[in-house]
Amino acid sequence: MTAMEQAAVGGFVTVASASEIAPGTVRVVEVDGRSLCVGFTEDGEWGAIDNVCTHDGGVLGEGELDENAVECPRHGGRFDLFSGRVLSLPPVVPVRAYAARRVGDDVQVELDA
Repeated sequence: MTAMEQAAVGGFVTVASASEIAPGTVRVVEVDGRSLCVGFTEDGEWGAIDNVCTHDGGVLGEGELDENAVECPRHGGRFDLFSGRVLSLPPVVPVRAYAARRVGDDVQVELDA
């Protein structure tokens, strides 16, 4: 994605095309020097969290999305896609969450909140 495509709009930055993320899945995106796990629930909601499991450094965006829970592919820890809180062990430390939305076909994440 070019710098122009990543231009912030009201604190939100375009990180992906909505057509690139199927309902019920998550995807890794890199933006502004950050690795994020962006997800689209079966209920049509968008969310984003930091992409690193606080337990053992697993890549959350390579995991599964079950309702609003992102499951780390390494040891099965689960994080809430909207708040970043831990939903199941082994992690005990939450990850940072970011507001996410769809505008047209753009998926945008608020980085400056």
